[in-house]
Amino acid sequence: MSRIIVYPGTFDPITNGHIDLIKRALKLFDKVIVAVGVHPGKSPLFDFDERVDMIRQTIGTMEGVEVEAFDGLLVDFARRHGANAILRGLRAVSDFEYELQRAIMNRKLDRNIETVFLMTGFRWIFVSSTIVKEAAQFGGSLEGLVPPLVEKKMKERYQQLRAKKG
Repeated sequence: MSRIIVYPGTFDPITNGHIDLIKRALKLFDKVIVAVGVHPGKSPLFDFDERVDMIRQTIGTMEGVEVEAFDGLLVDFARRHGANAILRGLRAVSDFEYELQRAIMNRKLDRNIETVFLMTGFRWIFVSSTIVKEAAQFGGSLEGLVPPLVEKKMKERYQQLRAKKG
């Protein structure tokens, strides 16, 4: 029986912190499914297809990793893909409170799917998609925070947005 874990998120954009968690999860599981989802409370910089495409181009060749788009209940997605666990990264204590609530709800929805928490590597503890977007919006360097392809796409997107305003 394969050990499969689903790593859900909006990944707007994917960061090197996300990639670090994927690589570490591969040491514990046979397969990591990066599940790119829609979050109704967020206004993404990149649309759904762009995010999936960037992730596939960035990590799609990693052995044991699949990238899938999803909408709906995470536990339903996990069940359909034969996953027995959900991966969540924690940077700080404040993340835990939010993630604990989600884990309890997922457990209520399906008792056969566990939530696995991995602490973000110390090098990435301050990195979030939101912080990366804020830095990029004002022309800050993203070197070492996101894959080069993502940095390029973010610079292009913010140039397009500035041109629309200007």
